[in-house]
Amino acid sequence: MNYQTPRGTYDILPEEIGKWHELEDVIRQICRRYRYREIRTPYFENTNVFARQNDSSDMVNKEMYSFASGDDSYTLRPEGTAGVIRAFDQHKLYANELPGKFYYMGAMFRHERPQKGRQRQFTQFGVENIGLKSPEIDAETIALGIDIVKAMGINSVKVCINTLGDDESRAAYRKALKDYFTPHIDELCSDCHRRLEQNPLRILDCKVDADSEILKNAPRLSDYLNEESRDYFKRVLKALDDLGIAYEIDDRLVRGLDYYTHTVFEVKSVRPDAGAQSTIFAGGRYDHLVEYFGGPEMSGMGFAIGLERLLSLAEDEGHVFAESNDADVYVISLGNVTDKALKLAEELRASGLAVEVNLTQRSLKAQFKSADRCNAKYIAILGEDEAANGTVNLKKAGEKEQKTLKQEELPAMIKEMEGRNL
Repeated sequence: MNYQTPRGTYDILPEEIGKWHELEDVIRQICRRYRYREIRTPYFENTNVFARQNDSSDMVNKEMYSFASGDDSYTLRPEGTAGVIRAFDQHKLYANELPGKFYYMGAMFRHERPQKGRQRQFTQFGVENIGLKSPEIDAETIALGIDIVKAMGINSVKVCINTLGDDESRAAYRKALKDYFTPHIDELCSDCHRRLEQNPLRILDCKVDADSEILKNAPRLSDYLNEESRDYFKRVLKALDDLGIAYEIDDRLVRGLDYYTHTVFEVKSVRPDAGAQSTIFAGGRYDHLVEYFGGPEMSGMGFAIGLERLLSLAEDEGHVFAESNDADVYVISLGNVTDKALKLAEELRASGLAVEVNLTQRSLKAQFKSADRCNAKYIAILGEDEAANGTVNLKKAGEKEQKTLKQEELPAMIKEMEGRNL
């Protein structure tokens, strides 16, 4: 049987993993600057963690991997926010200093048609700032994401932003949309029939009818915002101005999840070849999730980035990833000295050096070729005479000159030549 990866999944091979490590390191460094701490939640949760009440999102209605276990139903996590908020409530993290600032990074699962930049198993990074409500927090959260994007060499981006307003504003807008769409519902797709009853705002996000005149002529949310919602959004925009972050107001932006309130945004690539997968990261504010999972009434703000898409865009924009698996030292063994070569290699590794060692009977020429393939900076040559008197010959790769020294001096000598401290 010729087994292959399941459709919509992929292997990350050793020669590709270095760029993932580099991106993950960048994310952790920037999160530390903003004082976000990592949280890790299970890969599956009770289905109701994601399928809350009468949720109208495509993710809940069409894309979740759910399975039964006895009388319980569980779902592979399709997004990260719900699990973080569940953990925040379960462990009463709201009793600590607020806001609670968390980030997560790991695999998510959605049953959808695989395409470039969109897989059934994908890796997502996200942040959640929970406990305090402030337009300035919204702007700062967007700034964190942009810092990560720019650190990966991606500069061709734009911020699209909108407000969904508070509960009162959205209720008035939902009624206006329902009144507007009801006479036209037979002209829209079958999913929009469901959305009309569950949440008419979702119709505005319909991909099937996106170019329909019916959608284009729908009421505008801005006409239904109360004064408090307008003022909140103005302060968000002012904070972005203060941070020097350019943006476009997109009054059709509603995002794909039902729990958002007030600020919603998408940061998109403006590269001509970005195509349908132009969104780099997106998110918004949510006012009722903490309460839903049994905690106090608290607001939160967050976003998520698909790391596969971020890596692809970084490569498209010419970001050069560092090689991560080069050897500092290659230990050549000549004759019956493999036991001594192994011990020498372990001593070098204990000093913090990356070491490859020959542990088979091979010619000197073959071992030099192996050292070249490892991109080794230094070559340590150990023959039977050297093993007998406790010495080793050291040379820099690509140079002819070599020096003989005691084996115990080798780690310090290499670090001295590299300008490193012990």
